[in-house]
Amino acid sequence: MAAIASFNGLKAATVFDKATKSSLNVSNGYTTSAMMVWTPNNNKFFETLSFLPPLSQQEIAQQIQYIVRSGWTPALEFAAPDAALTVNHGTSGIVSSATCGYYDNRYWSMWKLPMFGCTDPNQVLYEVAACTRAFPGSYVRCAGFDNVKQVQCVSFIVHRPAGQEAIPTNQRSV
Repeated sequence: MAAIASFNGLKAATVFDKATKSSLNVSNGYTTSAMMVWTPNNNKFFETLSFLPPLSQQEIAQQIQYIVRSGWTPALEFAAPDAALTVNHGTSGIVSSATCGYYDNRYWSMWKLPMFGCTDPNQVLYEVAACTRAFPGSYVRCAGFDNVKQVQCVSFIVHRPAGQEAIPTNQRSV
């Protein structure tokens, strides 16, 4: 029977050599810091994918493909820049403490009806282009609704009006 060596304590060396930089570091190409402050000036974001850089036309098509593939109902909405954000409760005079969550401008106008039964993402892309042509000075967003759960699952901006471009991700915080 072999003897078991006695415990001599923890070893000082670790798996990683602290003198050299670990190869496990991840970078997005920018110098990052945990102590950054969100820039409140002209830093408006909307819905699900707002934390990402603006989507390219190909990325928009991929998101719409995902909505359709998931069996969700796509719908398009649009709003002028002055009505796109809910900044206050509006001019209705409704007291928000009595009607929790009510805002005058929280809903955007819908472009046509939701596209019930849509199985072709190209139909949605065609309607995005038509809405953008009709309202070039408005934000346009695409939403996906789950008819089983009765909820909106995703919503993202597909068009920003001129002068309302998104701030580059490396300039959103200071």
